[in-house]
Amino acid sequence: MIILGINAYHGDASAAIVVDGRLVAAAEEERFNRIKHSAGLPKEAIRYCLREAGVSMAGVDYVAIPREPRARLLRKIYYGIKIPRLLLRRLSALRLSANIKNELARIFGLEQKKIKANFINVEHHRAHIASSFFISGFDKALLLSADGLGDFASTMWGIGEGNKIDILGSISFPHSLGMYYTAITQYLGFLNYGDEYKVMGLASYGKPAYQEEFKKIVSISGGVGFNMNLDYFQHHKKLEEMN
Repeated sequence: MIILGINAYHGDASAAIVVDGRLVAAAEEERFNRIKHSAGLPKEAIRYCLREAGVSMAGVDYVAIPREPRARLLRKIYYGIKIPRLLLRRLSALRLSANIKNELARIFGLEQKKIKANFINVEHHRAHIASSFFISGFDKALLLSADGLGDFASTMWGIGEGNKIDILGSISFPHSLGMYYTAITQYLGFLNYGDEYKVMGLASYGKPAYQEEFKKIVSISGGVGFNMNLDYFQHHKKLEEMN
């Protein structure tokens, strides 16, 4: 079985290919076009993955896309009404994602009917978890995914065993360690999205002089989750540009 995973129309656009449960290749589009955090459809990354696997686009069995429009639909509708610009951006991404098969046919010079693959939408954090666990070699493992935002969730955890994943919990927008991380990074003067790693590196040289202040911004909730003090943030009120 050949599975092509595509992260498209989102920062750090990328592709990966798994053949019979083994990861053969993975790459970000920025490695080919030299544009940091490149978005759009990662056509060169896709070409690379197919070439490394020795298969054509017509030979792919499944194409997995890490976006599930129905996930947390009520929350998406609520914030879409509250922040109209956010809704427009999300709808644009969904429209582009729905057209991926057409774009792949165009890029590879194929008729659509020649692409036999089933196109599957996978909830964002389930995609993160599955892409790590199912190729890890472990039969059983604790699973954790945490980032900025995907399908209106920022964090998810569960247990993987055999060929199954049991999701135990998740944390939804607007609470997000990724957004917290980016906000602190930009507060310190690193204005571009993607500079968080610089702050991470610099942190090892510092001392926890503001530990008490940070406890007011993010707190542990129920021993598993966390809560952001939203008084310090605006991303739940208006669309924040990250760069």
